[in-house]
Amino acid sequence: AEVRASLLAAANEMASVGGGGGASKMADKEKKKKESILDLSKYIDKTIRVKFQGGREASGVLKGFDPLLNLVLDGTIEYMRDPDDQYKLTEDTRQLGLVVCRGTSVVLICPQDGMEAIPNPFIQQQDG
Repeated sequence: AEVRASLLAAANEMASVGGGGGASKMADKEKKKKESILDLSKYIDKTIRVKFQGGREASGVLKGFDPLLNLVLDGTIEYMRDPDDQYKLTEDTRQLGLVVCRGTSVVLICPQDGMEAIPNPFIQQQDG
């Protein structure tokens, strides 16, 4: 009977630590303002290109963001992929309009303006 009582007391203590006790500790940590890794404020109202997990790519005008990297894009265009090769983009696009992009799926963000293609520095260039 004593063992059973001590096990019940331990279970109750674990439940209170995991439930209410842990939540109050989390609230204390979240009082500190979370800063985003990236400062996207300089790209507000500018066109950016975004790559997502799974290979999708889109570009649009950045209208808003939060510390979790959720993005709001306006005038969004998705770049379609080749059905035979999912890693190859085609010339086809589709208009999406106003889009909310979930931050957990964002892999890469870059400005659309000012990008230029350069030769791959890791491949030996053939003289010719």
